[in-house]
Amino acid sequence: MTAVPPPAAGPAGHPLGAERVRQLPAGGLAGLLMEATGGDVVNLAVGTPGWPATPPELVKQAVHALQEGVHQYEDPAGNTRLREWIAHSLPGRPDPRTELTVTAGASEALAVALLACVDPGDEVIVLEPFYENFLSAIALAGGVPRVVSADGPGWAPDPAALTAAFGPRTRAIVINSPSNPTGRLLTGEELGLIAELCARWDVVAVSDEVYASYVYDGAPHRSAAEVPGLADRSIVLGSFSKSHSVSGWRLGYMRAPEPWTRLLRQVHVATTGGAASPLQHALAHGGPALADGWDPAGSMRPLRDHAVRMLTAAGFDCAVPEGGVYVMAGIGGLTRAPSPRFVRELAQRTGVLLAPATPFFAEGRRGTRYVRVAFNRPEATLLEAHRRLNGGPAPSAKQRSTFP
Repeated sequence: MTAVPPPAAGPAGHPLGAERVRQLPAGGLAGLLMEATGGDVVNLAVGTPGWPATPPELVKQAVHALQEGVHQYEDPAGNTRLREWIAHSLPGRPDPRTELTVTAGASEALAVALLACVDPGDEVIVLEPFYENFLSAIALAGGVPRVVSADGPGWAPDPAALTAAFGPRTRAIVINSPSNPTGRLLTGEELGLIAELCARWDVVAVSDEVYASYVYDGAPHRSAAEVPGLADRSIVLGSFSKSHSVSGWRLGYMRAPEPWTRLLRQVHVATTGGAASPLQHALAHGGPALADGWDPAGSMRPLRDHAVRMLTAAGFDCAVPEGGVYVMAGIGGLTRAPSPRFVRELAQRTGVLLAPATPFFAEGRRGTRYVRVAFNRPEATLLEAHRRLNGGPAPSAKQRSTFP
């Protein structure tokens, strides 16, 4: 993990800031946003959605809420109608009054969940590769990450290593299915083992299911809230950022059993007090209207297949992701350079920006042979990236028609 450099000393000679701040990762992906803001760059590095397009009905409802004077505090637990809609969309239909809380994005939900169940010094298991904010939230809670590494191209955690990671200091495990960055789904056997271990060691499972709406090829997605033995000790995190292309609205939610929801709401009130009222109203009124015709996975699957074909043609080594909006691609056949240098040189040569995989590993060196590629982009963007990466014309309309 790359930590923030030590800060300058204060007037009394002490370091500025708290120790937890110095434990935060340096934010390698955030810097890519700045790199991609200028020049002729095709940005496939960050997950900010370019596809699907933000539904006009949501925009209409947001404007309407603002014009109608929805400007003040909402119920801290979230707009009642929005919670009812979320509950209706989730397996097992949680009680919207006692088991759902609307948050300022899934990032707040992650931080609140770990603050609610982890004391300083407690261990938190995290499966590697992982979304880099997992380490940030663990650090803010004062927890100690216990990393269980997996290797590509399958990225399946070793059951023996996972079992050995649990112990008397373990208080939580963070799981992510579909995974950012690999697109892998946890199997039923893996979830069953996690449930068994959590029960044995009295551990809470914090399950990031932000990409649950993007599962492909008929593969089953199982929420932690559906797994016997895990449902009563899981905190499920969700978000509308990717599924409805409203990442700037910062709207997510937590699903948890009633006793845990009471604790989570206390931390939620202490940290943010609630999410933006007019935007909650927009989703509560506009979201249900999209339900019948809204198929984000169906519209994303051809883009996934296009991205895999594009990368394979350019010499990358990659498997087809089962879910999510990213491809984890190996660069061993293209270069001996580490991925941070490779992506800089590739961007300079082709104008296509990818993400080095180093931020997704506790030891960055494990990510030096991989890049992450976001494919939640319009078809035209992927076609242009294909042209640039492969040094020739983009696929013809006839060729594109062969994409599954």
